Amino acid sequence: DKLRDRYGRNTLGQSCLMARRLIERGTRYVTVNHFDTVFNVSCWDMHANGSSLDNTYLDYERHLCPQFDLAFTALLEDMEQRALLEDTVIAVLSEFGRTPKLNARGGRDHYPSAWTNFLCGGGIRGGQVIGSTDKIGAAPHETPVQPPQVLASIYTGMGIDLETTMMPGPGSRPIR
Repeated sequence: DKLRDRYGRNTLGQSCLMARRLIERGTRYVTVNHFDTVFNVSCWDMHANGSSLDNTYLDYERHLCPQFDLAFTALLEDMEQRALLEDTVIAVLSEFGRTPKLNARGGRDHYPSAWTNFLCGGGIRGGQVIGSTDKIGAAPHETPVQPPQVLASIYTGMGIDLETTMMPGPGSRPIR
């Protein structure tokens, strides 16, 4: 009970605990999503549209950020204590950011111009921030990072040699 409470008694917390247990037992790749569904459940897709996506920034403050903080820190601490973090990449990603300003309904909409990712473990040096945005988070300002660079960091941390690893491409032509 104490361990489950430490991760958080919610879907994200228990999924992070399950992910840690899977990795301990040799699973090489685990994905954890921070919502069950976008419909009628507080989630990061918070347009405040008055219907099925009615979340607002207050849902971030009251539910999502505390759930994430609890589960993420418990996962990192456990992985480090078990000497699993050095060989495991933990990536917190999303497909895009959120508008830097609230919409008229008090929500934030899809925003592909700027967003935040976290990477740790797998030999990735911690305690660093790479890139920045302008004052309101609207546009990359310093050292913009593109999605292929994020993927290259993850693959390198996983021990995948980017110079020699080839994948099947269109028309049976391998691509790097």
